[in-house]
This record gives sequence, structure tokens and C-alpha cells, in this order.
Amino acid sequence: MRASRRAPHRRVHDWKYLMAHSATEHTFRALDGQRMRSETVVAPRKTAPVKHVALLRGINVGKAKRIAMADLRALCEGLGYENVRTLLNSGNVVFTAPRADAQAAAKIEREIERKLGVSSRVIAFTGAELDAIIAENPFTECDENPSRFLVMLLAHDLDRAPLRQLAAQRWGPERLGVGTHAVYLWCANGILDSAALTALNKVTGDAGTTRNWATMLKLQALTRESSE
Repeated sequence: MRASRRAPHRRVHDWKYLMAHSATEHTFRALDGQRMRSETVVAPRKTAPVKHVALLRGINVGKAKRIAMADLRALCEGLGYENVRTLLNSGNVVFTAPRADAQAAAKIEREIERKLGVSSRVIAFTGAELDAIIAENPFTECDENPSRFLVMLLAHDLDRAPLRQLAAQRWGPERLGVGTHAVYLWCANGILDSAALTALNKVTGDAGTTRNWATMLKLQALTRESSE
């Protein structure tokens, strides 16, 4: 009796792909017979948009340098910024960018002059920098009368040494302090009669712009609102 011949064993590959999801990666697992192989592919991590604040100096005070806030919002949107909002009529803009934009002030300044024909210095900073500016305030008088408490936001390249000399002087009932990004000024007798503010403006020229404490807190609240 002839023995039956067994057919040669044929190896069959049975591939099954399983995808496991997580917040930052997809894991692909390949099953090959008794052997398991894992391969991890890391997806690019999404970065959250960065809130910014831009402040225009010296607009809408008199008849000169008039800028409509609707035009200012459209201008910022044209630069690619999103969630653009303005506060009051004095040139306060809050917007988001994909990342911190160190050139935001220069971009907005150029576009204002090119499109609107107005020359205005722009000071810009991120929402995190605004938080630091508010936290660095060394005085409590801001709570007494926010309209008489001024914060002068400074251009990044302004020399701080002359400002510290001003802060070292005595100003009677007024108070003047210098922080990393701003100068804090308590105008005890009112803004128009402030000798400290007059001296401060002479030192900074157009490299600083002032907002009262109430406006600063409103801007901070806008930067903390959700963009969704």
C-alpha cells in the first residue's frame, strides 16, 4: 500500500491592523502568525493660539488721527489675525495668532499708515505678558480710583534706566514705579495736573502709551475669554 504524501506546508500570512487612539498618538499593531510587532507614529502636537493685545498711541483724541474701530478690526484680520476685538474707541485691540508674534506691533503700525494714512505708534504684547504687567503693579492705589491710576506700556527696545531715575525721585502724593514691561503711575491730583506724568512723557516720547487701570483689567478679561 502506497503511503499518501502530505502536501507541503504553505505558510499563510494573516495580517490584521489594529489602531489604538490616544490624545497625542496613533499606535499601529501588526499581527504576523505568533509574532506581534508594534509601531508607534507620533502625530504633531497642536499648539493653542496665542492671545495678543495691541495698543495704539494718540488716536481719536482730537480731530486728527481718526481711526474707526471697524477699520482697525478689518486691518488686523487682513494681517491674518483671528478673533479680533476692539475695546473702547482709543485703539485697544485683542486678537489671536497661531504663535507669539514679536512683529505684531510693527506689522499693524505699517498697515495703519499704508491703508488708513495715519501714523500711530503701536505697542503689542501677549496675553501672558499682560497678566505679568498686572501682577507686577506695586501700588494699591489702583483700587481707590482706577481712572487716576495709569499704566504706561513700553516699547520693548526702550531704555529703562532713565525711567528708574524718575522712579527714584519724590513726587509728593503721586507715586511712580517701573516694571518689566510698564510704568505704574498714581495721579493723586488728577491726570491733567500730574507732574510725574509730564516728566514720564518727556522721557518716553512715543515709545509708550498709557491706559488707566480699569481699561487694563477689561483687556485682561478679553484675553481670557474663549476663542471658540
